[in-house]
Amino acid sequence: MTKPDDVMETPVAMPAPRVGDGVTLRLRRAAAVAGVYLLLIIGGVVFALPFLWMVRTALMDYVQVQRIPIEWIPDPVRWENFRESLSFMDFPVLLRNTLLITVLAILGQVLSCSLVAFGFARLEFPGREFLFIVLLSTMMLPAMVTEIPRFILFRHFGWIDTMLPLVVPAYFGAPFFIFLLRQFFKTVPKDLDDAARIDGCSAWRIWWQIMLPLSKPVLAVVVIFGFIWTWNDFWGPLIYLRTADKKTLSLGLQVFQGIYQTYYHYLMAASLVVLSPVLALYVFCQRYFTRGIVMTGMKG
Repeated sequence: MTKPDDVMETPVAMPAPRVGDGVTLRLRRAAAVAGVYLLLIIGGVVFALPFLWMVRTALMDYVQVQRIPIEWIPDPVRWENFRESLSFMDFPVLLRNTLLITVLAILGQVLSCSLVAFGFARLEFPGREFLFIVLLSTMMLPAMVTEIPRFILFRHFGWIDTMLPLVVPAYFGAPFFIFLLRQFFKTVPKDLDDAARIDGCSAWRIWWQIMLPLSKPVLAVVVIFGFIWTWNDFWGPLIYLRTADKKTLSLGLQVFQGIYQTYYHYLMAASLVVLSPVLALYVFCQRYFTRGIVMTGMKG
């Protein structure tokens, strides 16, 4: 039977929310946030513990380092460990060589990788996607596979015991950096390219005057990664550098470890000095580094 139109349905009464439900929900959320922060703090302490141990050892004397039970706080603090440890190796020469190789390599990586990435992201040409896949496939090759052919090639050029094998390859691009820059370039609207071409700009000027100034975050990522990889490189200088006045800090630190391996306080002090430029660069460029990593994957 159908209901008459004049008969209204009786509304169903909903239970009134209790006051304690909102408080309980807020407590649960606060507990979840507190748990996340606690895990992050514990993880940060675990990852920072080796670095703190290195700083602690670098500020102690030989007796304190060998003392049992272990002392965590240096007493007294020996700042002269840094000066004495660097006096055992030719630090000014090693620093000069490392800085020269690092600066030239970073300059080559920024210029070459940004130019190749600009071509893959903004220019239309046959086989572009296929060539990009081939470029990415080279990242699958272990570095040791190409090391022997590269050594034979550089020996044929007469580049052994020079800085050229450590610098020149940077001017031919790096697949990982090209991929990062290409992904970032694809997030920039192409209307900027069209407007620049209407004004008479060539592709070179668009790359140099438009794309590079807009790419500071991802360029900071390239600079940071390139600096870390080149500054800490041990295998390349070990293979190609022979004379002492051309060696880098990584080789000098290895020689120092072999001679004074029981002087842990000097070894940690020298290691901390070598590591300090990397830490300083990351601290000053952290904002650009995070922004560049986030924005590179916004558009495929």
